[in-house]
Amino acid sequence: MARNSLLDRFRPVGAPGPAGPAGVPATDDQGPAAELVPVFEALDPTIRQAQELTEDASTRAAETVAQARTQAAAMVEQARMDSGAVRAQAIAEVSQEARTADEEMLRAADDEAAELKRRGESRIPQLAAVIVADLVQDLLGNAPAPSGDAAPPGDDGATGTGSPRTGATGEGET
Repeated sequence: MARNSLLDRFRPVGAPGPAGPAGVPATDDQGPAAELVPVFEALDPTIRQAQELTEDASTRAAETVAQARTQAAAMVEQARMDSGAVRAQAIAEVSQEARTADEEMLRAADDEAAELKRRGESRIPQLAAVIVADLVQDLLGNAPAPSGDAAPPGDDGATGTGSPRTGATGEGET
């Protein structure tokens, strides 16, 4: 007898002649499982290959993740070791900047002090002349101050104001 196929599963119902309604299964003992066995057997190598590919991909993924974790841990450890050097370098840079700023401020202060000293020393002869004139006037009692010498500080010679101690103008009054 010839082997049944999927199309042989259903047989016409009724006597020979015109086609009748669809029939019932010709053989109940084999059923759908027997018909699908060759299909699943044909798919079996493909299913095994897919499982192997999945397992291989899972293994490679786990290895990649482990390697990435190892690299990340190494990078973190290197960063921790480098952080001390970076901090030391930053401290050195900030200290150098502070030292430079301090040196600039010290130079500016020295320059200002030198300018004040120069201006003060330039006034000494004028102040000494005023002080001597005031002492001479005090000792001699309203004697005229030397004419043409330096005027006291703050005296421009136009106002006629003189020494605050004697009221003399320093213009040679008698």
